[in-house]
Amino acid sequence: MKQLGRHIEKDSSGYVRLQPEEPEDMWHIYNLVAPGDRIKASSFRKVQSESSTGSVASQRVRVTLTLAVEDAEFDGTANQVLVKGRNTEENKYVKLGQYHTLDLTLDKSFTLIKDEWDSLAFERIDAACNVAKRAEVAAVVLQEGLANVCLLTEHMTVVRQRIEVSVPRKRRGSSSNHDKAVARFFDQVYQAVLRHIDFAVIKCVLVASPGFLKDQLFEYMISEAVRTENRVLIENKAKFLVSHCSSGHKHALTELLQDPGVQARLSDTKFAGETRALDRFHRMLQDDPERAYYGAAHVLHAANLGAIDTLMIADALFRSNDVKLRKKYIWLVHHVRRNGGTALIYSSMHVTGEQLNNLTGIAAILSFPRRRSLPTLFSVLIRRKKASTMTQKRRNNGRSKHGRGHVKPVRCSNCRRCCPKDKAIKRFIIRPMIEAAAIRDMKEASVYEEFVVPKLYVKIHYCISCAIHAHIVRVRSAEGRRNRAPPQRFRYKDGKKIVPGAEKKN
Repeated sequence: MKQLGRHIEKDSSGYVRLQPEEPEDMWHIYNLVAPGDRIKASSFRKVQSESSTGSVASQRVRVTLTLAVEDAEFDGTANQVLVKGRNTEENKYVKLGQYHTLDLTLDKSFTLIKDEWDSLAFERIDAACNVAKRAEVAAVVLQEGLANVCLLTEHMTVVRQRIEVSVPRKRRGSSSNHDKAVARFFDQVYQAVLRHIDFAVIKCVLVASPGFLKDQLFEYMISEAVRTENRVLIENKAKFLVSHCSSGHKHALTELLQDPGVQARLSDTKFAGETRALDRFHRMLQDDPERAYYGAAHVLHAANLGAIDTLMIADALFRSNDVKLRKKYIWLVHHVRRNGGTALIYSSMHVTGEQLNNLTGIAAILSFPRRRSLPTLFSVLIRRKKASTMTQKRRNNGRSKHGRGHVKPVRCSNCRRCCPKDKAIKRFIIRPMIEAAAIRDMKEASVYEEFVVPKLYVKIHYCISCAIHAHIVRVRSAEGRRNRAPPQRFRYKDGKKIVPGAEKKN
């Protein structure tokens, strides 16, 4: 990236004129642009003009616009940033306050105006403009039939090509089809390496896979380079580093960068230090959890106590629409560095940044444990539970445990689901062992005039789902659930249905 000009006032307001030159520069621009900023750049506008005869003609006119940024989107495929906002300077073709979109692309200069520039924005601009700080690393992670050719920069992990080839299994007595498919797969990976990796810039090429596939690929590439007299690949043979990973997908880069041999080779790169810090945090979280904290509330409290040794924060937090929240995170970074700590800003487009986003985007390693001062996660959860209690649908929570801690489970007679015995819907079924249609036939064929047909006594348990589905029980309304009286039980006497207790009431 080129810095074409800069003018900053004493109150930290001002402008910076930039020109992106590489795809990674667009990621820096996306992180620099925030809602409320102003961008001045050229764009094309379709203008329609009507002649005296009534004919309408349209043409594209280049205009220079200044937009108040409301939203920004990053397109990694096209390497551009789309900025949406209102026009703040009226001109001949665009009215004041009219919406417009600017496409910030490579080799297109623009001016970024902010009411308040912070030091983190200047650090990002200096890092993007300093070519010496860039450390390019390529990686080929593969498994049988799948390979990903990636480029790792300081702030991004870009998958340049994904290769998938169907590899049949080896057959007993013949493996020719398998060997031909593997050779075709290796050839496609070899061509992708030559197409996407510039050895004049790349410092190291990582080749990783489970098993011995990586060694076979490396031997194939070297032998193919010797056969075709590819001097570029032969001269850069020392840049290749063969290592182990669990799969050929992109997420395998995380464990690949944690390998001690890879870290020793990439010791001078920025993301190697970020990987070591994140690996140290995970080990600390397991061995000494009193010194590993994550989450904004815990980390900010630890910063106020001056206990942070290493701060890890994702750059996505600095793109928040809330200005106060952005200033809070900027203050946190300055406060940690002022107290002698280390503050690492992780890119969301890098594999380490994706891993940090799973931990709320912010984490910290403390220089000393604060068992009494820092709140524990359990105490925070207790406070949250007291502050907001979930609504209770039933007073007994649908159970009849009567103070018991555990109730023996039973199996649903319909779906065999495991259900607590007190929660299950129970029905006692008494029916003759012989169907009603067959009783008449038995009487006609029997020598006895009167006989008792044996009955079948079965107790059936239903889970809630099956009981509702079979209409054994029904969902009551909110008003009906307040009636806690037991349901009426019907009995039959002389073929008539009676309600027990009704005669006593009368």
